[in-house]
Amino acid sequence: MKGVIFDFNGTLYWDSQLHYDAWIEYSRILRGTPFTKEEMRDKMFGHTNEDIIEYAIGMKPEPEMVKKYASEKEELYRKRCLQDRKNFKLAPGAVEFLDFLKAKNIPRTIATMSERDNVEFYIKEFRLENWFDIDKIVYSDGKIPGKPAPDIFIIAAKKIGLEPKDCIVFEDAIAGINAAKAAGIGKIIAVDSLEPVEFYQNIKGLAGIIKDFKNIDKNIFAELVLN
Repeated sequence: MKGVIFDFNGTLYWDSQLHYDAWIEYSRILRGTPFTKEEMRDKMFGHTNEDIIEYAIGMKPEPEMVKKYASEKEELYRKRCLQDRKNFKLAPGAVEFLDFLKAKNIPRTIATMSERDNVEFYIKEFRLENWFDIDKIVYSDGKIPGKPAPDIFIIAAKKIGLEPKDCIVFEDAIAGINAAKAAGIGKIIAVDSLEPVEFYQNIKGLAGIIKDFKNIDKNIFAELVLN
């Protein structure tokens, strides 16, 4: 393994509940009933706002609808992030791990289905430029298919000059894990930030499951440094 690709939401920043709460509110507006937990897991996490709205209303949404509801939902989400100062920080152990990768000059980037406004928010609030080349962060730009399509991880690997097979991906969502598999990623590590660990134990193709970035197998570090 030669490089690292991080999902962001639910992986480097544990905000899944904030997105969950915001989409519960907006799913009521869109279809009259809130998303179930299973729907949130399968149809929301890792998907684009357009994909989520399309699922909720059962048809391809007009661009104006996507823009309106996505903008309102993300604004509400960002406000909730700032209000939850206690938890508004990178995942446990993430800073130390990112410092390690930076010190060893290991190629790394972020591949997230968040849209530009949210990504700029994260860059500013978390000072992501300390660890990442901002130009290499891959996000939902309206052209990249949502996960589980493999495109975002293929693009991310190319951004850091590597083949997907030479990368480790850290991901929390089923859609993201399936996207990484489809992209031919070398190793996929599930980040157990919301689901019970048993949920991930039944998923084939994972190289590991971590509760936080303090618990990463040190052998992965050795591989990244030596290869």
